[in-house]
This record gives sequence, C-alpha cells and structure tokens, in this order.
Amino acid sequence: MTVTEAPLLTVRDLHSYLATGQGVVRAVDGVSFTVHAAEVLGIVGESGCGKTVTCRTIMGLMPARSVHTSGEVIYHPHGEQSLLGATEHEMRSVRGSQLAMIFQDPMTALNPVLTIGDQLVEAVRAHDRCPNREALARAVGLLDRVGIPAASRRMRDYPFQFSGGMLQRALIAIALASSPRLLLADEPTTSLDVIIQDQILSLLLELQQDTGMSMILVSHDLAVISEMCDRIIVMYAGQVVEEGAAADVITTPRHPYTHALLDALPHAGQRGELRSISGSPPSLIDVPAGCRFAPRCRYATEECRTWETALVAAGERDHAARCRRLDEIEEGRDTWQPSDSASA
Repeated sequence: MTVTEAPLLTVRDLHSYLATGQGVVRAVDGVSFTVHAAEVLGIVGESGCGKTVTCRTIMGLMPARSVHTSGEVIYHPHGEQSLLGATEHEMRSVRGSQLAMIFQDPMTALNPVLTIGDQLVEAVRAHDRCPNREALARAVGLLDRVGIPAASRRMRDYPFQFSGGMLQRALIAIALASSPRLLLADEPTTSLDVIIQDQILSLLLELQQDTGMSMILVSHDLAVISEMCDRIIVMYAGQVVEEGAAADVITTPRHPYTHALLDALPHAGQRGELRSISGSPPSLIDVPAGCRFAPRCRYATEECRTWETALVAAGERDHAARCRRLDEIEEGRDTWQPSDSASA
C-alpha cells in the first residue's frame, strides 16, 4: 500500500505512570512515534510492555485520578495542540469522528442489556444528529459491510446472541460508524480461534484499504504484525526498543529482543520444543538501570547494565534500535558472541 509523508498523529516522549498500592508503575516511559496518512503501524511486544496503555492514553481513556501522563499526542488535522491537554469535552469531539478504538475482549466491550442495533445507532448519532430512520439504515449498512449476515434482523439481537467473531465484527462496525481517520485496534483477535482471527484481520485490512484510514494494530504476535503493517515498533518494559519499516525489522532485526521474538515463532516442519525467551520482563515499579532487556539478554555486558538507553540509528529508512551493540550485527545475521557477564 502507498503511505504518504503527511503525519496524521505524532506521539512525543509519552509517559503514563499508574499509582498503585505497591508503588508507581511506569507503564509507558518515553514512547515516541508517528503515524502517517493511510499507514498501518504495528506495535508488538509481550503482555505488560505498555502497548494497551499507550493506546488508551492516546484516546484519553486512562483514569485521571490514578494516572500521571506527560509528553505530547498531536493529531495534526487539529493543529499542533496536544490531545493530552484536551478537556473531556474536546476529546469527545475527537473520539469516534477522528480516532476510534477496538478493544481486546469483544465479550465484555458491549452493553449486555442493549441490543446490537441500539448500540450501533447510538454510535452513528454520536457525531451526526441524523434522523432515527437514517441512523438505523446506516447501522444496518455497517453490519452488512463487516460481514454479518441478515444484518437487519440481527440488529434486534443482544450481545449474548452473537458469537465472539460476530461480536468483534459488531465492534468494528461501531468503530467505523463516524468514518474515523485513525483506528486503534488493540489485539482485536485475542479471544478468537485461529480461523476467525484470520477473517477479522483480513476484514480490518480490507476496510483500511477501502477507506484510506490509518491504523495502529497492537499485537503480541510478530507474524501477524509483519503481514499487516507498513512499519513496526517493538516495545519492551514501557519503551520502544526497535522501530522501522516492517521489512527491515523482520529481515534485519537489530535488537536482541526482536531477534528473540522472531526465534520464538514456530516454523513449518519444526520439530521439538518451541523456543522461548528466558526470564521475565522487569517490574515496572522497580525498573532496572541501563538496558531493561539486559537481565534476559545473553549478549549483555556490564556496560549494558549502566548504559544510558536511547534509540540508535540502524541503517537506512529510519530503522533504529535501543541497543549499544547493534553495530555488531551484520546483514541481519546474529554474529555476536555471548559475553562472560551475560545472565543465564
């Protein structure tokens, strides 16, 4: 697909800290990226790395009383004002009409006591006070567009009467009700079986190509991200550890964590146990100094544990990685030797 150079959304040095009884969780810690018009950006990483909090912070959905946010989230069609400083009234004018989000669990995302039709009509009329008859027709058209058969009849059904895949399609229809320019899809296939996952992802890509909207696709599955996205950012422990064009990140990964994610993918004809990444992600309450992946990295040296972490340019096309040893990788082949000081 063709991606223009025009920026649609810019995230700069985004922080989102959550106050808990155990301490402050640094869920998002200095994340920056840009989404261009008509682009699909993938965000990948293990559970707990900050992907969902990043999306919810962009949408203004984090509870203000317990979360401290800083940085900038600039939606360019609305000028240079950061959405982080917007009032709730201002954010409501943006949500749905400009930015929309699909949440992880379709089973709990809809109101169980309202029909699918009622919820879809409400979404249609949220930003367009059209007559009920027109809103109803548009709602039926949206259900039909996302592939729900007998759409007019199914408008009268309640969420419990829909399967998981159909619920996700209904959520996509609701997200598209006001023709947003940017769709944030937060692991939209997590609770679905493999066949339905493929159908939902194909539907999202088809809708993105038909409408020309941009999309942020969040997933822990690097294989899905590589098939769907133009660019990829890899997150670990609240930070971006690698970013670049999808082809560059997949074929010439420059961060050990990205290498480990790729090594963990099953391959055709593979025998024996699947590879896994040893250890666990660090606590985001007590974040280690230096490189946050160093305790799990077999190539880490003592310098890595105190290195001032930053994204370092890695080749062409804005490819970068947060690793002090990335220059020791040649042509995408891991030529490093494990250091004596590397952790087990």
